[in-house]
Amino acid sequence: MSVKLFDLTGRVALITGSSRGIGAATARLLAEHGAEVVVASRNIESLAAVREQIHLRGGKATSMAANIGNSEEIQSLVREINERFGRLDILVNNAAVNPYFGNIADTNMTAVDKVLQVNIRGYFELSVLASKMMKEQGGGTIVNISSVSGVRPGVWQGIYSASKAAVINMTQSFAKECAPWKIRVNAVLPGATNTKFASALIKDEDILKRMLEQIPMGRIAEPEEIAPAVLFFSSDAASYITGSTLTVDGGWLA
Repeated sequence: MSVKLFDLTGRVALITGSSRGIGAATARLLAEHGAEVVVASRNIESLAAVREQIHLRGGKATSMAANIGNSEEIQSLVREINERFGRLDILVNNAAVNPYFGNIADTNMTAVDKVLQVNIRGYFELSVLASKMMKEQGGGTIVNISSVSGVRPGVWQGIYSASKAAVINMTQSFAKECAPWKIRVNAVLPGATNTKFASALIKDEDILKRMLEQIPMGRIAEPEEIAPAVLFFSSDAASYITGSTLTVDGGWLA
């Protein structure tokens, strides 16, 4: 397969929650393949390291602050991208929260509201705004970061798992209804990954041991192993793929 299929030169890509982890790895990889990346997070200072890494490698990166749980900030983010670049070719909905880890029956409703606001409403609103921009410019692609927990609920991760299941359904809905506008919408489903976000799981030796017993490859992923799936969906290599999910989990769901 020609490497030109993965060439993103001239395309503008927004990656939310990209100060670290999967978001940061994705931003670096898309930039390496020519995209002008917009790295976004609640705290703009936290994006400095990622932006600098991209610049040192010869890539193009701009940082913008945005809380994906805040509608006004989402609208401001998209407006700023439109004013600065005049287009948005790739949206990677990656920012997410998981404020509660415990028995589902003990879930605090404040935690429920926060998860729904960021993991579902935030993804949805950004996808709405991005799809309208993409329609006007003749197409684009949206990649949602869901989770294997959206298929098989994680223990003590009830509301988070439910939100990630919603992301899969949302992906399919946007894919069907935006296809006539030449917009492709797909989702990546990471398994256990070595990130700060997953630290509550992987730093507990007993939980980690049980997890590894269920992963055929016998280890958790690094963020750099999830990012190529996003690159694939973002590129022309996936030109006839929409409404699909790509599981990157070392065989856990097999």
